Amino acid sequence: MADMWQYEKEAMSYNYKLIAGIDEAGRGPLCGPVCAAAVILPFEVDIPGLNDSKKLTEKKREELYPQIIEKAVAYGVAFATPEEIDELNILNATFLAMRRAVDMLSVRPDILFVDGNRIRNQEIEAKLIVKGDSLSASIAAASIVAKVTRDRYMTELSEQYPEYMLSKHKGYPTAEHYEILAKYGVAPFYRKSFLKNIDRAKSKAEHGKAGEEAACRHLTEKGFEIVERNYRFKKSEIDIIAKKDNGLFAVEVKTRSSEKYGRPADFVTDAQQERIIEAARHYRAERYPEYSLHYDIIEVLLDSEGRPEKINRLAGGFC
Repeated sequence: MADMWQYEKEAMSYNYKLIAGIDEAGRGPLCGPVCAAAVILPFEVDIPGLNDSKKLTEKKREELYPQIIEKAVAYGVAFATPEEIDELNILNATFLAMRRAVDMLSVRPDILFVDGNRIRNQEIEAKLIVKGDSLSASIAAASIVAKVTRDRYMTELSEQYPEYMLSKHKGYPTAEHYEILAKYGVAPFYRKSFLKNIDRAKSKAEHGKAGEEAACRHLTEKGFEIVERNYRFKKSEIDIIAKKDNGLFAVEVKTRSSEKYGRPADFVTDAQQERIIEAARHYRAERYPEYSLHYDIIEVLLDSEGRPEKINRLAGGFC
């Protein structure tokens, strides 16, 4: 694992004493604010497990959050609203939230460590670090604070609008979220600029759901037991996890309307396979350690009405 303090050490060798890590959470969701955090940590403070928030479970983030707040020299957290996102665009709204977070710091930092490759409207010198949330302790701390703060906000908002199930999807564009939108409509907390292509996205989500339902029926008919649907781990999602004869099967479903641009299975990238394998190994270790592990691809072709027309299971589609 990389030394999470390597960038801080280098900066301090150039006499930068107060280093503020900056990161955001919530650029991708259809609704709710984008949140930014700025965190100044004491150099090499001991916070076991500190890492990129996306690599941590929700439980672990909640455990680390109070430790970061307690041990930080200073921290600031700020939002940019859905209205500001629509007016400024998501990138500029993110920069606005970052500026607000820095302005909330009780002490002025000597330098900013910013996750990513762009920053605007900051008066303080900044160092841009791509994937900085997994390389810098300061940015990792900010990523956790921003993520926990935004998730808590969405959970509170969910209590006012329970029908939108915000505490579950946190506003991200899942198939279930699109179904909820179709049923209840656009509420005031949505980003209108994110919904311009909603019909296309909703259609894609509906096709994906139809393919997964068809794949589940196919597996059940073949004697498999479905034990999990849409299992998420870190950045990966396994469409279906099934078991049969002491074997555990991680199934990736690819649904297409035609094979004009290649077979559906051709769209399972090497990077996606690696993430699925990691997620499947984690799932097996937690729940079925005695089972053998297999990776299948199920191709589903839809007819012109969006109904499953052809289903093909590729046993051991990757490994």
